[in-house]
Amino acid sequence: MASILVVDDEHTIVNTLRAYLEKEGFAVYTASDGHEALRLARAHRPDLIVLDIMLPGIDGLEVLRAVRAESDVYVLMLTAKAEEIDRIVGLTLGADDYLTKPFSPRELVARVKAILRRNRGEPRPMLSFAHIRIEPDARKAWVRGDLVELTPNEFDLLLTLAQNPGLVLSREQLIQHAWGHDYYGDDRVVDVNIGRLRKKIEPDPANPSLIVTVRGAGYRFEDLPQ
Repeated sequence: MASILVVDDEHTIVNTLRAYLEKEGFAVYTASDGHEALRLARAHRPDLIVLDIMLPGIDGLEVLRAVRAESDVYVLMLTAKAEEIDRIVGLTLGADDYLTKPFSPRELVARVKAILRRNRGEPRPMLSFAHIRIEPDARKAWVRGDLVELTPNEFDLLLTLAQNPGLVLSREQLIQHAWGHDYYGDDRVVDVNIGRLRKKIEPDPANPSLIVTVRGAGYRFEDLPQ
């Protein structure tokens, strides 16, 4: 049974989400401020955190930054702000998805299920290239012999590209393979994650040579197989 930590200072939202998620069989923990959220995340190690940006104490972005320093748990952000910058900042810090308030509890449950389904599948062989080695089932990647810390989305994106070396994959294709067919968010999430991924694996992120942009088409993985 997967566990979900719901963090929001609006009790109506917390109680509603708890009811919907428990009905679907999830174990649910709740927090109403940033400090409590970090304490529960460390104590219970949930499979996914539903995290509001506007929180008392420390805000959701600071919670996300602290969580990402310790864990690769999936994080679904909630925000009452519609501006694009709020979404981009959350994604840049390592959020896996976001919802803008007001939202349908059914949509949130659907997104939670979609995120948690990403790891399922048959055992997959290791991928070895000149500069990168990937173990899909262990969800680990080495770049030039060094283990690289990747968020779940970054790893899924790298794996999808590496499984199709030399092929141009569009944002839509990358979303379907790395996020799932029932992903509801903005396709700009691909660009944000590609940017973060390049900083971790490229010798020169400003002039990428492993994940290349094909203008107007998408992205291509360029490393050579061993």
